[in-house]
Amino acid sequence: MPADLAVIGLGHLGLPLAQAAAASGIDTIGYDTDPRRLADLAAGRAPGDGSLTAADLRRMLAGGFRTVRAPAELGRVRTAVICAPTPLGADRTLDLSHVGDAARTLAAHLRPHTTVLLESAAYPGTTEEFLRPLLEEGSGLRAGRDFHLAYSPSRVDPGSRLHSYASTPQVIGGLTPACTESAAAFYGRLTDKVVRARGPREAETVGVLETNYRHVNIALVNEMAVLCHDLGVDLWDVIRCAETKPFGFQAFRPGPGVGGHGVPVDPNYIPHGNRTPGHPLRMVGLAQEINGRMPQYVIQRCATLLNEHGKSARGARVLLLGITYKPDLADQQGSPAQEIATRLMDLGAQVGYHDPHVPDWRVRDVPVPRADSLYEAAANADLTVLLQNHRTYDLQALAVKAQLLLDTRGASPTGATHRL
Repeated sequence: MPADLAVIGLGHLGLPLAQAAAASGIDTIGYDTDPRRLADLAAGRAPGDGSLTAADLRRMLAGGFRTVRAPAELGRVRTAVICAPTPLGADRTLDLSHVGDAARTLAAHLRPHTTVLLESAAYPGTTEEFLRPLLEEGSGLRAGRDFHLAYSPSRVDPGSRLHSYASTPQVIGGLTPACTESAAAFYGRLTDKVVRARGPREAETVGVLETNYRHVNIALVNEMAVLCHDLGVDLWDVIRCAETKPFGFQAFRPGPGVGGHGVPVDPNYIPHGNRTPGHPLRMVGLAQEINGRMPQYVIQRCATLLNEHGKSARGARVLLLGITYKPDLADQQGSPAQEIATRLMDLGAQVGYHDPHVPDWRVRDVPVPRADSLYEAAANADLTVLLQNHRTYDLQALAVKAQLLLDTRGASPTGATHRL
């Protein structure tokens, strides 16, 4: 049966889009190269990262959402959205291989008048210089003439109760004005506001700016955290006061590192072909360096606290609380917990963890003991480190039970614990 929409890639980008589309009454199919993921979704089993609850999935399935295994189904829709992952590779460039695979699969079945959209994180120029040739070569059709092509940066805020798909403006940039209007017509069914960019490059650069803005500002408060600790200043009180300013300031808060799926994009690592970036964003490179140092700073603080209480890191029992990258989600993408646990183990510490959303955790392919009783584990640990402040944590009670508590999120009562 033909559908209105095909979502290609059912991960952290694709599932929220499919959910919003199904809730809006759009006949939606989902395609993914992972057969286990397709089977789980079809059977009503929610993904393990917590991006979708079982109840959410049941509503989607009841609303007509279905997964498909046959790529031919992608050629029977009016709109196809590529939501393939683009992780940061070892060379610090975005890995577009999954987008390429999705494009080739779609191109083999692409029909005239289809609207093709890309939501994956991308460099400026990806839609025109990477995606367009793959679609045209594989289909024999021409973008802008035979089918519509546009880019829209994903603005999904996983787990947020404040920012729904419908209430978040959607930026779009099409290859031609007609492509932009076709994309606007689609997203207008999902969101209250559509913002038209001049073209796909501008829309792609919106995503770059938004992600870099977050990383640069987190780096600033991370540096402030180190400075304020050395000066004996309560940074969280400083932020509390500063955010009362009604203009010129937006509050960001420090932490043990930066996680999530959005990666900062530095022009030094953008494939420009014969073009050169000219003026690299030095601020972004510096922000990456600062944020990348935070796990080591957490280790330094751990060792110092243990030392001050007559204990060595070697042999110390250390309990890590919250190992996901974001509170109240199971997603561990980019979480600093892995590096922090690894460094503690290198120092000879006995590492355990507690996270209500993660039943099993491995570091270096070795299982990390999970605490069944949170307060008992905190009482027995030489040092407890809060890495992520899940809603279920009662930090006042933890501060009483724990021998030593290092709060990297500034969420505990003032004076009750040691803060980052």
